[in-house]
Amino acid sequence: MLNRIKKLKNIFEQKFSDTGLIAGMFAAPGRVNIIGEHTDYNDGFVLPVAINRNIIMAAQLRTDKKIKIYSEEFDQKLEFDLNNISRNEKNSWSNYILGVIKEFQKRGKKLQGINIAFTGDIPIGSGLSSSAALEVAAAVTIANMHNINITKVKLALLCKRAENDFVGVASGIMDQYISALGQKNRALFIDCKSNQFEAIPFVTDTYKIVMCDTRVKRKLVDSEYNQRRKECKEAVLFYKENLRSNINSLRDVNKEEMEKTYDQLFNYSAPVAKRARHVITENIRVKKSVEALREKDFVKLGKLMNQSHSSLSNDFEVSCKELDLIVELARGIKGTIGARMTGAGFGGVTVNLVHRDYLEKFKKIVRAGYEKKVGKKPYIYISDPENGAKSLKEFGENDEY
Repeated sequence: MLNRIKKLKNIFEQKFSDTGLIAGMFAAPGRVNIIGEHTDYNDGFVLPVAINRNIIMAAQLRTDKKIKIYSEEFDQKLEFDLNNISRNEKNSWSNYILGVIKEFQKRGKKLQGINIAFTGDIPIGSGLSSSAALEVAAAVTIANMHNINITKVKLALLCKRAENDFVGVASGIMDQYISALGQKNRALFIDCKSNQFEAIPFVTDTYKIVMCDTRVKRKLVDSEYNQRRKECKEAVLFYKENLRSNINSLRDVNKEEMEKTYDQLFNYSAPVAKRARHVITENIRVKKSVEALREKDFVKLGKLMNQSHSSLSNDFEVSCKELDLIVELARGIKGTIGARMTGAGFGGVTVNLVHRDYLEKFKKIVRAGYEKKVGKKPYIYISDPENGAKSLKEFGENDEY
């Protein structure tokens, strides 16, 4: 990260004049979800880790009420008025930062103008949550620059409100939580109903987390995502009428109840029955995965990941031929103990558990096999669980990061 920090420092000095006020650098990571897909909006469980890819942000306060933001990714420098913040329809990337600033203002915080430059190595649109990392980086920057005392939990919730209310994306809490609260060699077990969480040891010298980016643009994700949410709500209504009146989400239905009424629900709507089966069994897999991590049984975790992909592909039907291909290639390689799609689906990334001695073989076989059938190589990233958002100290050549 050190080279990117130095590069961003140089960019900041080129784009902005020194105001003489407080300055700082901050970072927030992307994430990959080990298991627990499409459970979040059903009040279920998820198990993400922070990864070694980050949004890095440099900032300095101004003497006026202007907000000036430079994005290296888009090579754009934009200017806004702190007293008149509204959505930017043309340059939507800026809304993730503006929304965070707006949320601080809603909390009654009086902010100064600020210069911001940021860069990152989280691929956009891959399903590794570059948007939440940008929000969390912005929130940590604003809070530190203004000496605002806020817990990381409240900071993550502030970022979620910014994405829901200002950006207009109906996301759950997982992405912001793990970007803010991630811990090195820990996965975050999150209860999406209560927002309670627990850091679970993810300690192994043997296996690595490997992410394979299909490089497929997720064209269907919005419409199909909304359809899946609708189908899950239909299942809840069915269970409420046919099981118990106190069922408010698929989280409230146990496996035995689901199996007992499966044929009845299937006759009503086969897709709805399959969606419900995925969510209910996926919640069970997440809890079993937590047990596996506590027992340091990574082979068991890998088997649960494999089951998760089968359920996502067959029951929830959010995979695609490219994701299925990488999972198939990965599972055929010695040293791979788990492989599944992760994220919303219809493209994006797979997450794999691979023995460290087989990493090079894994990369070679997956790249060659995927390129042969798809015509392009997947991007492959390797990470251990990393820490969440952090300060990178003030500018200075001798700082240790």
